[in-house]
Amino acid sequence: MRLYFVRHGETDWNKARRVQGHSDIPLNEYGKYLARETGKGLANVHFDLAYTSPLVRARETAELILEGRRVPVIVHEKIKELGFGEYEGICISGEHKAPETEEFNKFFTDTAHYVPAKGAESIEGLLGRTREFLEELYQNQDLGDKTILLSSHGAAMTGLLNNIKGKTEAADFWKQGVPPNCAVTIVEVEDKKPTIVAENVVYYKEPVRTWNVGE
Repeated sequence: MRLYFVRHGETDWNKARRVQGHSDIPLNEYGKYLARETGKGLANVHFDLAYTSPLVRARETAELILEGRRVPVIVHEKIKELGFGEYEGICISGEHKAPETEEFNKFFTDTAHYVPAKGAESIEGLLGRTREFLEELYQNQDLGDKTILLSSHGAAMTGLLNNIKGKTEAADFWKQGVPPNCAVTIVEVEDKKPTIVAENVVYYKEPVRTWNVGE
């Protein structure tokens, strides 16, 4: 099994540094461009199927990467982004910076002490559901020889990859930073054992826009 994990393209909320989580924000034009460029970069990869988060920004990314191909796309709740509850929609940098920003930014800067807001998920919960998703893949004998695209989100993708790396402590969650929009990580699975063969590959020429807390 060969897995291609991709974070969705840019949205207007990404650009404005607003917290998205479960908020269903579509790609902006730049985000669509990134997805199409990623599709060009992966044009020679034969995908047997794709899994996507139910959120529109991830679905659009998968559809644009696979544009012109007949690849089944399966929506899966367990690779949905982390829910941030009452923090969703707040701006965490710039002139419109919300008063809750300092507490929320512990999610990035002091993850071990991050306290989810009302209605939010915990990091442990995200790690648990993404681990369950991976186990479902590994145990599915019909997928053993398949090449699969997985379109997800910054935190959800990090949860997936941390499970693969065996990093299951909240304090270690962001050791590799936030994946850039449309970054691709490739994982080989043999005898139910995953190995990362390439991480955070981008297929577009523009400088990678990263999420810098407090900028």
